[in-house]
Amino acid sequence: MSIRDWRGRQVTVAGLGVSGIPAARVLHGLGAVVTVVDDRDDERARAQAAELESWGAAHSASGAPDAPGAPGAPGASRAPGDPGDPGDPGDRGGRRAGITVRLGDGDTLPEGTELVVTAPGWNPGKPLFAAAAEAGAEVWGDVELAWRLRGTAGGRAAPWLAVTGTNGKTTTVRMLASILTAAGLKTAAVGNIGVSLLDAVLGGEEYDVLAVELSSYQLHWAPSLRAHSAAVLNLAPDHLDWHGSMGAYAADKGRVYEGNTVACVYNAADPATEALVREADVVEGCRAVGFTLGTPGPSQLGVVDGILVDRAFVENRQKQAQELAEVSDIGASSSRGPGAGPPAPHNIANALAAAALARAFGVPAAAVRDGLRAFRSDPHRIEYVDDVGGVAYVDDSKATNTHAAEASLAAYEPIVWIAGGLAKGATFDELVGKSAKRLRGAVLMGADRALIAEALARHAPEVPVVGLDRTDTGAMPAAVREAARLARPGDTVLLAPACASMDMFADYNKRGEAFADAVRALAAERA
Repeated sequence: MSIRDWRGRQVTVAGLGVSGIPAARVLHGLGAVVTVVDDRDDERARAQAAELESWGAAHSASGAPDAPGAPGAPGASRAPGDPGDPGDPGDRGGRRAGITVRLGDGDTLPEGTELVVTAPGWNPGKPLFAAAAEAGAEVWGDVELAWRLRGTAGGRAAPWLAVTGTNGKTTTVRMLASILTAAGLKTAAVGNIGVSLLDAVLGGEEYDVLAVELSSYQLHWAPSLRAHSAAVLNLAPDHLDWHGSMGAYAADKGRVYEGNTVACVYNAADPATEALVREADVVEGCRAVGFTLGTPGPSQLGVVDGILVDRAFVENRQKQAQELAEVSDIGASSSRGPGAGPPAPHNIANALAAAALARAFGVPAAAVRDGLRAFRSDPHRIEYVDDVGGVAYVDDSKATNTHAAEASLAAYEPIVWIAGGLAKGATFDELVGKSAKRLRGAVLMGADRALIAEALARHAPEVPVVGLDRTDTGAMPAAVREAARLARPGDTVLLAPACASMDMFADYNKRGEAFADAVRALAAERA
């Protein structure tokens, strides 16, 4: 889509938030007539609306760019008729229209809307989208907008290596970016990871390749996305209230494979991910590449005697294998604590997926090793906090569902498990049944702690359980003290809640910070 196609186009942005505000600014910079709608009409929403409308008015006077790299930015050429040119018929006497924000009604489609750009979390069943379909207006997400705008800032459109899955996305994307950097490539970890794709494709940097994390929400609203290569790490029930069914959730995840040109990377231990590859419509010659924690077969990456090996991107896949790295190289620059064993199995799987995508892009084996060595995990993801009295304390607050918690629990033994929060409709029998033999004890907190307690009573009745009914700021210190009482030297106290945090904390980051603070306070008391 050319820049001129946006001039005077009536675009509705659904959602006044972290994706909606940047999208509105970008669209304004392209010359579109922008209306932002939001269900909220509270004090914070009104402040955001006032700021955005003021910004739009200020940037309408002189044709100044509304987004990094937009036409008209300093140093960018401006062709006659481009947005901001005084002769542009989309201007109003040399001024572009500002940005209009409508609060308290996110359901009614503004008159004349030709395109809706939605925040990824807006449910597809909202009346706004039904009205858009009736009006013949397309609905895109911010990822789709970024995909369509690649290269419009004047540079080369960088290919995307995309990662999705129920768990492990952020870690895998950061591993991938580290490997690509080690290969001497200009890259960035972007998307659902917190760095805006719009900034990446419209900013001043010219990238060789982008490592892109995508959620199921984002993929649902990205119909034309076509990645160079992509991986689905795993599939487990999640966000079913939004998608409506497991089948719909999986189908949205599977969109990441559509149009892949080189490789569709799947988890050999999760047949559902391989099924998505078989269903995908890809470019001729694109290959299915599996990863496994066991010995790899042809067209797979796996582990042999503690070494990550590649039997996919070698000359003779039937007879050859390329050594990539040792398991101990994964996050070697990160502290896993005194006497720590190998990385958790799910992080070995993440490393294999990242390596597969990097190898699909032509990265040499040495860069895989160097990138994995340089990788440092984000906070609250299997993060070692401290050793107190011979007991290791590990923060995996990011384990907000049962699938993530299962992977975390599989990494340690014996464990005193701190869990609980908002279950989001999850059940815990399978998780507890698989993990029971590893548990020294459990400390439960949060709104749905009783559901975990009931599963422990059914499947691990011998495990001592402490339930905390408090939700004040002293709850986490109390949980840590109870866990310390249950633990013995050599044990691990593991925060892997298997639940969302919003019943007690602003987010999983705040929950993890509270845990780390409580552990450090305990260490100070016992010093």
